[in-house]
Amino acid sequence: MQPHTRRPVRAAFTLIEVLVVVVIIAVLASIVAPNIFRHVDTAKNVTAQAQIASMGAALDAYRLDNGRYPTTEQGLAALWQAPTTELRPSNWRGPYLRQPPPADPWGAPFVYRAPGDHMANGFDLSSLGSDGAPGGTGEGADITSWKQ
Repeated sequence: MQPHTRRPVRAAFTLIEVLVVVVIIAVLASIVAPNIFRHVDTAKNVTAQAQIASMGAALDAYRLDNGRYPTTEQGLAALWQAPTTELRPSNWRGPYLRQPPPADPWGAPFVYRAPGDHMANGFDLSSLGSDGAPGGTGEGADITSWKQ
């Protein structure tokens, strides 16, 4: 008679154990994800405010060198390259930014006007916010240089 040989036991997870782990991960994700995504819009608003402040400082440096802000037509590009359109700057010492003017955190260009509608002796610089339209409330509100 032959001795009974035992097969080696392999350690593995059962289908039930794997499903329980997947369900636990799904429940945790459904709890954590809304909290994370709620703060993304707040971070974008803070980033837009910081970008407006940074470009505002660059615009002030431009004005100190040239006696005036770039025109609306020259726009924020005048902070990166010397304008070639009328009212050329007399003493351009740029670039006034370390890189070309950025888009706002939602990918749209900042809105620049000089002289401004809100700051007649200065400039208006704003982002249209997450909704991309003038005005708005809450997370869709405009971020502006004159209300900071």
